[in-house]
Amino acid sequence: MSEFERLALLVSDSDRAQEAAETVFRPLTDWVSMEDADAVVVIGGDGFMLQSLHAMLDEGRILPAYGVNLGTVGFLMNKNRQPDKLLGRIARAKPHTIAPLAMEAVTQDGETHRFCAINEVSLLRETRQTAKIEVSVDDKVRIKELVCDGVLLSTPAGSTAYNLSADGPILPLDSQLLALTPISAFRPRRWKGAILPDRSRVTFRVIESDKRPVSAVADQRELRNIAEVRLEISRENELTLLFDPGHALDERIVSEQFVV
Repeated sequence: MSEFERLALLVSDSDRAQEAAETVFRPLTDWVSMEDADAVVVIGGDGFMLQSLHAMLDEGRILPAYGVNLGTVGFLMNKNRQPDKLLGRIARAKPHTIAPLAMEAVTQDGETHRFCAINEVSLLRETRQTAKIEVSVDDKVRIKELVCDGVLLSTPAGSTAYNLSADGPILPLDSQLLALTPISAFRPRRWKGAILPDRSRVTFRVIESDKRPVSAVADQRELRNIAEVRLEISRENELTLLFDPGHALDERIVSEQFVV
């Protein structure tokens, strides 16, 4: 018997997901509200999964999430196969815990904002001029002036997303590491990034922020005109994703390294 007896259902706004929910998934069981659920089934793509996980973080009620891919890549999701056997698949699913980044960002006007990022936090230039960013790790300045289009800090779960597109390393899910990756760095020209222990505290300070404005993006949330960003793993906000045996996130991360 599954430990998840009461399931909530979250469905993306896409036509494909809505149609599948009405014709296949809703008739499978008596779905309950998020407040009464033991776990949640998320129908859609990676973007909707991130949106759903962030909503749980915001509300302070975090449930194990089983995703069914009706989007494109579906890296955080399970394949949409044998949907009529969904409940049995959930009963056999393997849990994988991921810890998000906690971001504390200070804007140029002195306001402080706090968000979590499951994949990555990226700093990006807002204008045609390159950004200038000081990079510190554990309160020690490592790069006095990174001249670039931007820089990002990625979790293992997010290492195959924007981080990989920026030529950052793929990190195994259980590696307890973070990827610090420059985006189109001009100076120092030879710096390709760093791999850090996930206990590290990383600080980005924007240089000449009035002349060279920079935005900070925590997954899907953006803040503009940033002065400083402080980042560290948030252990108290760990999330649990449920995967079919043999299709777990750690296996997908390893497999991604052999895609040519």
